[in-house]
Amino acid sequence: MSFIDASKLRGIIPAIPTPVNADDTINEHATKALLAYLLEQGIDGVLPLGGTGEYGALARAERVKMARLTVEAVAGKVPVIPGVLDPGFHDAMDAGKAFADVGADALLVLTPYYTNPTQAGIRDYFLRYADSSPVPIMIYEIPYRTRIAIAPEILHELSRHERIIGMKACNTDMYHFLRTIAGVDDSFAVLSGEDTLFPLHVAAGARGGIVVTASLLPRAWRAIYDAAREGRTDEALSLHRDLMPLMNLAFAETNPGPMKSVMDLIGVNAPEMLAPLVPPAPELQQAMRAELSRQLAMAR
Repeated sequence: MSFIDASKLRGIIPAIPTPVNADDTINEHATKALLAYLLEQGIDGVLPLGGTGEYGALARAERVKMARLTVEAVAGKVPVIPGVLDPGFHDAMDAGKAFADVGADALLVLTPYYTNPTQAGIRDYFLRYADSSPVPIMIYEIPYRTRIAIAPEILHELSRHERIIGMKACNTDMYHFLRTIAGVDDSFAVLSGEDTLFPLHVAAGARGGIVVTASLLPRAWRAIYDAAREGRTDEALSLHRDLMPLMNLAFAETNPGPMKSVMDLIGVNAPEMLAPLVPPAPELQQAMRAELSRQLAMAR
């Protein structure tokens, strides 16, 4: 098996929702439709089974099925990087091996949570995981969900491991981001994980982003990325400002509820949620539908 490296981690990588049926199984037709839409729109990678993919609510067998369907639908055109969001090492490793077995190119491994580890414990966890993983890994730092932040100095150390190729940065502290970028190895790709901060992250050195609402409007996010990467920061911020109403609605209730409720507008009809999440309030769905319709009309 050939492994991807940090050079493949760039541009726009949508964090996709998991289309499901009413019985909590994967909706294969909707999944294929979503991936066909995204590939046609020119994405640079795809991330199933993150928080947006309702990882924790899916049965384990359905997680593996979603990873397999994604790999099959993408057919090697772009990297497939499933999330691994288990809190314990052995469950996380079992999941990662299962995803690798169905063809995943790399894994996005969440910071171990609930046990409240020290920084040394976090470092050792990722080193142990990288040493044992059958494919390269990315670090997923999202402290507003896990309540665990990773010190920039620890990220610098981890970035030098040959099988830790990048990270999804969801720490909303911009100085933390700047300190992280300042010391990571050249072989390590920092990707923005925040739709709301994306142009600032790219301007500060992120190589791209794992973007939730890029599942709806990948070309709009591509334009922001291109402008920010090329130093046209004012333009990137202006384009990003145009998406703020959509972002405000998409995150007004727990993601991916609002986004799932309107994906029929892009040809993906699978609004069902997994417990404990429920469909968003009707007025939010209506507002989300109106805003996405406006954005899609502008893009034509």
